[in-house]
Parts: sequence; C-alpha cells; structure tokens
Amino acid sequence: MSIAGSLALLAALMSLIMVWGWLWQRRRRNAGIVDVLWTAGVGLGAVLMAVAGSGAALPRLLLAVLGGAWSARLAWHLWRRVSREPEDGRYRALRAHWQDSQRRFLLLFLGQALLVLLFALPFVAVTASPALPAPAAVLGVAVWVCSVLLESVADRQLAAFRAAPANSGLTCRAGLWRYSRHPNYFFEWLHWFTYVALAWGSPLWGLAWCGPVVMYVFLRWVSGVPFTEAQALRTRGADYLDYQRSTSTLFPWFPGTPRSRT
Repeated sequence: MSIAGSLALLAALMSLIMVWGWLWQRRRRNAGIVDVLWTAGVGLGAVLMAVAGSGAALPRLLLAVLGGAWSARLAWHLWRRVSREPEDGRYRALRAHWQDSQRRFLLLFLGQALLVLLFALPFVAVTASPALPAPAAVLGVAVWVCSVLLESVADRQLAAFRAAPANSGLTCRAGLWRYSRHPNYFFEWLHWFTYVALAWGSPLWGLAWCGPVVMYVFLRWVSGVPFTEAQALRTRGADYLDYQRSTSTLFPWFPGTPRSRT
C-alpha cells in the first residue's frame, strides 16, 4: 500500500474510532476517552506508515517499534485514569460551557482524528529515508529512551501524590514537578525529536519538524497548559497561583528564580 493509501486508511479508521469514542463518552459522561484514542491512533499511524514506506528498513523498523511503544505506554496510562476516575475537570468545564452539546463533542472527537493525520506526517518523513546514518539512529533512540522514561517518572510522581488523601487540594511539587509545572508535557514534546533524528537524510525531512513544532504550539498555547492550568486554578486556587509564580511553565528550571517565571 502506498503512503497516500495508508494515510487514507488511517483517516477512515480514526473517523470510525472517534465516532465510537464519542458514543462511549455520551453513555459514560467522560470525554477523557478522546485522549486515549488520539494517543492510540498516533501509534497506529506510526505502524501503518512504517509498513507502507518505501525507504530503508532500519528507520522504518525503529519507527514502528518506538512509535508503537510510546503510544502503548501513554494510552494505557491515560486509560487507567479515564476508566477509574470521574471525568477530568477540563472536560467537565467544557461540558458545562457547551451545555452538553453532543454535536460539539462530536466535532471535538472528529477534530482529533484529523490531528492524528497531522502527527503522522513526521512518520512519512522517516519512512522516505533512503538510509539512516548510525549516529542519527543512536541519537533517535537516546532521545526516545530519555524522554519516555522521564515522562513515565513524572506521571508516576503525580499519581503517587494524588493518591495520598492528605494532598487533596494541594499542588504536587515533588520530584520533576519541582522544576516544571508540566514536566510530563515537556518530555512528551521532547519525544517528538526522535522522529526528526530518524528522518535524517530523508527527502521529506522538513515534515519531521511538524511533530515538535505543532506539539509545542498545542501544549503551550492551545489544549495543554492553558486548559490544565485553568482547571488547577479552579480547584487549587492560591496554592497553584503560588506554584505558578515560583515554577517554570514548561522547560525545567530551578524554582524561585526570575527565569522560572517565564
């Protein structure tokens, strides 16, 4: 199957999956499932592009393994939260703002299907590479290991903090959360440089930059930091406001310094 055919197949599959997810949230009143399905869809895109690509075998193999493993880890982490907890406060606020308009939720879910296609473009660049130099392969794997490992650490630190009843209404400042208000987002963004490295030498190398560039825009200004922090201020008030004043937004830095407030 060609890359164009694989993208069309991915679009069709993700549309069906997101419609199913919309029906699921309608029954369960939990729109957090969209995050699980988006993550799983991006991993599916990595595997499909790796199979359909015509480039060298090594970058395609690394794409399928690393992209699939990243997706499986994060999708499972998100599913555990969605299946065990009430709807995330961000989606509760959106539900109230939209007055539970199911048409708007359907558009939200289908929009996420389109974003899967956008984030599949770096994978297309990887699969077009005629050869992958050994240093680029090592760099790609190293970036993946460091970013996914540290994102997992940040997720576990936050989960442990939230699990303690004494921490109700307080902000996590433990471990990596001492140096960034969103270390999980930071390392998620960093992970996308994996595919920039794996696409080295590809005639479509420019497409690989869609991953880190678009992910940064969404995390920093669209659906990541703004929504998460608005919810944190609603639920943790002054404690989170103090955290904002002393801790870097995204890039890890020492707390309480002028740079940490950027």
